[in-house]
Amino acid sequence: MSTVNANLTYNYKVVRQFAIMTLVWGIVGMGMGVLIASQLVWPSMNLDLPWTHFGRLRPLHTNLVIFGFGGSALFATSYYVVQRTCQARLISDSLAAFTFWGWQAVMVAAIITLPMGLTSTKEYAELEWPIDILIALVWITYALVFFGTITKRSTPHIYVANWFYGGFILTVAALHIGNNLALPATAFKSYSAYAGVTDAMMQWWYGHNAVGFFLTAGFLGMMYYFVPKQANRPVYSYRLSIVHFWALIATYVWAGGHHLHYSALPDWAQTAGMVMSLILLAPSWGGMINGMMTLSGAWHKLRTDPILRFLVVSLSFYGMSTFEGPMMAIKTVNALSHNTDWTIGHVHSGALGWVAMISIGAVYHLIPKLWGVPAMYSTGLINVHFWLATVGTVLYIVAMWVNGIMQGLMWRAVNQDGTLTYSFVEALEASWPGYLVRFIGGAIFLSGMLVMAYNTYMTVRQKDAVALDNAAVQPA
Repeated sequence: MSTVNANLTYNYKVVRQFAIMTLVWGIVGMGMGVLIASQLVWPSMNLDLPWTHFGRLRPLHTNLVIFGFGGSALFATSYYVVQRTCQARLISDSLAAFTFWGWQAVMVAAIITLPMGLTSTKEYAELEWPIDILIALVWITYALVFFGTITKRSTPHIYVANWFYGGFILTVAALHIGNNLALPATAFKSYSAYAGVTDAMMQWWYGHNAVGFFLTAGFLGMMYYFVPKQANRPVYSYRLSIVHFWALIATYVWAGGHHLHYSALPDWAQTAGMVMSLILLAPSWGGMINGMMTLSGAWHKLRTDPILRFLVVSLSFYGMSTFEGPMMAIKTVNALSHNTDWTIGHVHSGALGWVAMISIGAVYHLIPKLWGVPAMYSTGLINVHFWLATVGTVLYIVAMWVNGIMQGLMWRAVNQDGTLTYSFVEALEASWPGYLVRFIGGAIFLSGMLVMAYNTYMTVRQKDAVALDNAAVQPA
């Protein structure tokens, strides 16, 4: 057993800063999503301005939600978890502060450059080369802080959540640097160092593993700490968690080729991507089952604990989206689903159902601890938020599933003489009701985030609340 040094403290300041920015970027990024969803229902919402065009705001939406909201949640929780489980303060407060301010600078740069049309055109990697360099510097600093803290730990064991956080940090560094190698032409224009099919393969090696490591492995680290902690139960199977880790990271990196089915990518590479995607089902569901089974003996807590409900429902969406993904990677299924709204539904079942819900649950768990109060201001409002998030997500993904399957069938319907039965415009007109439901679902989800912001504001305004910059080291 390790001995806790009473003179040591945790750095809660940077955790608190990232936790608040998780809310800020969540509201701004999701608000941008609702705006561009409205543009597909009412085209006049483009406002006839180049800066508010769907093509410019859509990458801003994805960057703010994935990297602003999701990234801030990962920074906050990883800094919190690594200190608590290692019983050690972050190795450098100044380097941790640089990661916070550097990351916020990246988000502000995205808000400025993307509406101006300054883009590399690579999905999830649209930011131009000067900003890419800043991202790399912040991320390398993040790795130094995280792994440096692990090296100075006072516990002999490295808890499994830190394995997932560590794997996510290292892999995202390699993905970002590898995919964004470019030749600068001007201050804000560059050309990829790769050409043709190689460029496409590099992009989807990055793009799918941004999903696999940024949006999956990192949040699994979150799951392995906050689900047991909120349920007050040990992880169901620690051995399964380690098998889950190694199986996931060994498999995920090979799956990106399934984004390039029926393209100029060599057929063997397409097939390899499909096969590895199908294999991914096993480790993905292993992790989901491990999280669910952690609630053995604690299921009754779901009746009274909406924070735990967020965490558990996020696991349900994780299981569903990681079943759907491999199925959509099958070539014959992909022939129907590719480039349709079905893909958008799949992405958001993971993004809203898994990533956002587990982040929300984790932040609700953190906020009282970071301000030294026993609980959030209102449990009732957390419950309201839970139902707004769940209903909003279900409306969104069902609308996109229906639209996507309909679009796929209409696009490939042919007459007896071989001509297309439907024009693209007819398929678009038929999609309008689905776009309306998607807008409503997104607006409902966003309203839940506003409820969370109010609840957080009232929590930190309580007379007993004190923003903790330093907290006494204690067992996790």
